[in-house]
Amino acid sequence: MFKKTMKMMTAVFAASMLLTSCYSYTTVVGAGAKGNSQTKEWNHYVIYGLAPVGVSNAKEMAGGATDYTVTTQQTFVNGLVAALTFGIYTPTMTTVTK
Repeated sequence: MFKKTMKMMTAVFAASMLLTSCYSYTTVVGAGAKGNSQTKEWNHYVIYGLAPVGVSNAKEMAGGATDYTVTTQQTFVNGLVAALTFGIYTPTMTTVTK
């Protein structure tokens, strides 16, 4: 019985490691960030990220800067929130570096 339980736990752990992922994409505007001043906002999606409810505006977050870098990613906390809501609510994080 113990061997069967350990095999099952190992299989579940392996599947959880192999089936998880966090995505990230970066956009450089102008010459890119000159400093390391950051502004962060959550983006709100429902139904596994298919329907946007509230998405941040990177241009407004840059505050009039002409050179900045925008990174949108799903952080660990975002993934945890999505898992706890079974994908009904799926947030991401947008970071603007000026």
